[in-house]
Amino acid sequence: MDLDLRKVRYFTAVAELLHFGRAAERLHIAQPVLSRQIRSLEKDLGAPLFERDSHGVALTPAGRQLLDDAGHLLAAADASRRRVRRAARGPRRLVVGFRAGVVVTPALRAFGAAHPDIDVQTRRVEWDDQARLILDGTVDLAYVRRPVDERGLTLMPLFTEARVAMLPADHRLAGKPELALSDLDGETWLRYADPAPDDVPIRSVEEKFERVAAGTGITLVPVSIAEQYSRPDITYVPVPDAEPDQVYLAWEAGRRSPMIAAFAEAAGSLG
Repeated sequence: MDLDLRKVRYFTAVAELLHFGRAAERLHIAQPVLSRQIRSLEKDLGAPLFERDSHGVALTPAGRQLLDDAGHLLAAADASRRRVRRAARGPRRLVVGFRAGVVVTPALRAFGAAHPDIDVQTRRVEWDDQARLILDGTVDLAYVRRPVDERGLTLMPLFTEARVAMLPADHRLAGKPELALSDLDGETWLRYADPAPDDVPIRSVEEKFERVAAGTGITLVPVSIAEQYSRPDITYVPVPDAEPDQVYLAWEAGRRSPMIAAFAEAAGSLG
């Protein structure tokens, strides 16, 4: 049985909204058509996906499992579509993502010297979209940092970086030659990977600068951030006992691309 991705998209809309009428509006189809497609998908899978009663719609255990899998299935299909269209447009292209602070130029030059026929482009990614942009084909591979959703990805460790405390310039610890984590006990830490319900999400290093400079909180960043970004209202202090930051090269686990393999080899040879 081949899984119909169109039906999976329909299912995802209903699963996210838990309402057939609103899902039909989002999908621009009639509600009876949507209901038939969901029943057909349940028949294909041999399992009920929704519980329907007078109180509304809820996911069954099978439905929760499909919703968990659906994002990766649909992202993989979208990625394949993008790559086919990109190939049809002409010269071969490799799009490399990178996080702030990571210098990719040496790997680009090494790869370009060995493969001058390939057009290599770069795109910055953030902590909350680095996995998605790989899986949906926006980038072919990327230099990533944790936290990252590893599902569907191959991660190749490249190097580690020491981390430093990012502090306001007038902070009581600013100007110290180095700090221990214990020195930072009692400080307010910026929350970005796991924000509280009312927090405004922090996505980029520039947003961290604004929060730290304003005295909202402090954070740890890789030393490459300190080397590449400076501001008079921000100071960096080494924290030797902080866990190092690990940089990985990541790509979609199911891809068998000679270009990705060649770039991974070039990046890995640089340490």
